[in-house]
Amino acid sequence: MIVVRCKLCGTEVKSPHSCGCPNMTTVTGDTFTAVDLNSVVVVNNKTEQDGFTSQDLQWQEQRRKRKVRKLNFEVR
Repeated sequence: MIVVRCKLCGTEVKSPHSCGCPNMTTVTGDTFTAVDLNSVVVVNNKTEQDGFTSQDLQWQEQRRKRKVRKLNFEVR
């Protein structure tokens, strides 16, 4: 979740809200925007990760290194 502070009004804004002052600092998801970005300070920038754990990555790497076995069938 991203938390930003508008310097003009001093409001801390979290997703999905805006501060309401003339700068219109708005946070939507993992992005933020404003009329003047020089008047915005990022307070907290912790984004949730959809990533894998180290065990998942290790398993994927081992799986990637496997060789493909070809099966031979008799055709009658």
